[in-house]
Amino acid sequence: MAQVSAPPRERRRPPGRLKVYLGAAPGVGKTYRMLDEGRRRAERGTDVVVGFAECHRRPHTEKMLEGLEVVPRQRRSYRGMEVTELDLDAVLARRPDVVLIDELPHTNAPGVRNTKRWQDVEELLAAGIDVVTTVNIQHLESLNDVVEKITDVPQRETVPDEVVRRAHQIELVDMPPEALRRRMAHGNIYAPEKIDAALSHYFRVGNLTALRELALLWLAERVDETLQRYRADHGIGGVWETRERVVVALTGGPEGETLIRRAARIAARSAGGDLLAVHVARSDGLVGASPAALARQRQLVETLGGSYHTVVGDHVPAALLAFARAENATQLVVGVSRRGRLLRWLTSQGVGDSVVEGSGDIDVHMVTHERAGRGRALPVPGSGLSRTRRIAGPVAGFVLPVLLTLLLRAVAGPLDLNLTSETLLFLLAVVGVACIGGVISALLASLTASLLLNYTFIPPIGRFTVYEANNILALVVFALVAVTVATVVDGSQRLSRRAASATAEAETLSSLAGGILRGELDVPVLLERTRETFGMASVELRPRHRESEAVRPAASRGNGDGIAVPIGADSELVLRGRPLPATEHRVLTAFAAHLTAAVERARLAEAAAEIEPVKAADRMRTALLAAVSHDLRTPLAGGWAAVSSLRSRDVSFSEEDREELLATAEESLAKLNRLVDNLLDMSRIQAGALTLHLQPTALAEILPLALDSLPEAPADPVAVQDVADAPAVLADPPLLERVIANLVANAARHSPAGRPVTVAASVLASRVELRVIDRGPGIRQQDRERAFAPFQRLGDTDNTTGLGLGLALSRGLTEAMGGTLSPEDTPGGGLTMVVSLPAAPVPPRACPADLRAP
Repeated sequence: MAQVSAPPRERRRPPGRLKVYLGAAPGVGKTYRMLDEGRRRAERGTDVVVGFAECHRRPHTEKMLEGLEVVPRQRRSYRGMEVTELDLDAVLARRPDVVLIDELPHTNAPGVRNTKRWQDVEELLAAGIDVVTTVNIQHLESLNDVVEKITDVPQRETVPDEVVRRAHQIELVDMPPEALRRRMAHGNIYAPEKIDAALSHYFRVGNLTALRELALLWLAERVDETLQRYRADHGIGGVWETRERVVVALTGGPEGETLIRRAARIAARSAGGDLLAVHVARSDGLVGASPAALARQRQLVETLGGSYHTVVGDHVPAALLAFARAENATQLVVGVSRRGRLLRWLTSQGVGDSVVEGSGDIDVHMVTHERAGRGRALPVPGSGLSRTRRIAGPVAGFVLPVLLTLLLRAVAGPLDLNLTSETLLFLLAVVGVACIGGVISALLASLTASLLLNYTFIPPIGRFTVYEANNILALVVFALVAVTVATVVDGSQRLSRRAASATAEAETLSSLAGGILRGELDVPVLLERTRETFGMASVELRPRHRESEAVRPAASRGNGDGIAVPIGADSELVLRGRPLPATEHRVLTAFAAHLTAAVERARLAEAAAEIEPVKAADRMRTALLAAVSHDLRTPLAGGWAAVSSLRSRDVSFSEEDREELLATAEESLAKLNRLVDNLLDMSRIQAGALTLHLQPTALAEILPLALDSLPEAPADPVAVQDVADAPAVLADPPLLERVIANLVANAARHSPAGRPVTVAASVLASRVELRVIDRGPGIRQQDRERAFAPFQRLGDTDNTTGLGLGLALSRGLTEAMGGTLSPEDTPGGGLTMVVSLPAAPVPPRACPADLRAP
């Protein structure tokens, strides 16, 4: 029987790799570098196509397209204009090895399958196609608000940092600010009419320097993540001094602030140095660790730009060094011991000395302070047994009685000691050994001392025999006292260890609670805090069923199943790394409880976010009902009274009275019409149902129409500056007219006599700013945002001036058109309302990318 073979399946391609050219500002040459790489790859035989390249009418950039295959763009009609977008389906059908796509944060026009271009890129990567793209630092989501504060220019198109971080390669396209400004001045970035405004605003030297520093620091963090991952994958434990990282050890003592400031000065000596403060909570821990002091020290560290960490470790020096090596620290700052010389000589080696011995290639700074040598930082002997004391105890139990025997034999003649004195001295030696090594050492010492005492000092001397009953009783009491003292000492040690362990747990839980009170409620923050506290390689919050998607990993290192702790009903916390002793499981349970609460809070926050629009609509309806009860009644009553009077047959009106009543009715109905229009528009804005027809609009044409539509003519003529020379904006003409009319009417109402309202226009980068300036009382800084809330009349004492929708409606209409409306202080007193709208695009010259066939 013949077999029919199935057609071969297409081999699934592995996911594509992403390369990002990162720039600090427009014009540094990202698109040029992207196209240059495409040409070089094509020359090596790689199948390269251009999916989207924005030429910006720059001849050198357009020339780089020569010889590259360009996928035709798809064309879309958007707001009355034709725009071109990346044709994702065409690129997927073409299936090249590499595709070049410019402007990763770009927002696609309506009708395109994905909202953002980076989502298009992710589809291409999933299909196994490598992508080379470009992005500016101001478009990263985490830095968006920082850049806006620096440049005063909002960036509405952003890309999540994680999308860029996942790139296989990120290359910085750098240029000094002076060189970039020269490029701008030579016309290599913007059109000539925009150069002066750009150089005096966005492209100032200070702005460009700050943006360049942000780009360098962000990329340095990304490189550092890659380095840490490489070190973990290859098991590299040594310190690589790629950048200065200074770790300061805190005990919670009064010297902490001195150590922190010294460590901050050390970190500040090198650009980009990191400051990390760490407190080790251990089972035989440090005494004197005040939670309040640690909280103050944590606040100081964060004020100085550092980070605070708490780790759990049984051996403080080992825990400190393990943390420092895990963070690739280059320097470790430790305070000089607070113990006196005698206590240091009697007890085990101090933390600082142990850290110095085991530091290896980490530089250790032993910093003196005013408390050095004036107090105790470690417990006295008996509060815990170190490894050294566990070894020294049995040795002392044998050696000390022998040495005491030799000493007593040497001084027997001059001192003439009797048996009672000799027995007490041996008993004192046994008690000393018990304090050093515990019960086992005390038993060994008592046995050795009994034999030596019997052989050397109890007649018959030189033989292990006892003739007198008193001597037998003395030996029995001697052994009982030794064992009793050792038992008490050992019990004291156990209680001390338990108390110290409870103190360490309390410190850890106090630190956790303090972080929660400070607002560290996010699940990723708590996961990272858990990993640091327990010294784990990785911590992960995942569903209990493997088939479900994991919630969020805190780290990717570590293999094996690890330790699993239930989190809620359907999740579990998995820790990978070292095994946890039973005493630490109690603390871990507390962390798990906080994580459970954090996960539940996140779910409740999502539910609350879904309900918030409904609540906002309810608040709007409540405010509307409260406002219309009076404001609509006045024009209705006036118009009704006028019409009723005219229809009355009981009164005969003169022609002048009839005209006056008709004028009253007309004025009342016109006012009512304006109020209803404002209410309808406000409701459309709130519902997101406002219909826009954006098109290039000249301010010089709209301003006269807006002034003519004012309900009342201003007492002083409105002054106009530079409006005729302003470029056209992309706006809806009727809506823009209403915005300007509302703002001018509001300014005229508050301007004093003889101080006319001024309307001025200017250009800032790719936007046009229209300023409505008055010389009135202005608005206090804390009241400015409230002024834009619906149904607010700041400073008004009556309800006869409208619903208080003017500024709220103006801002809503402006933002609907892609602009912003913000208040500023007028120099010399008053308020300036700034309307910022995107400039209408100049019809571009045909780009070779659009003319070349695939």
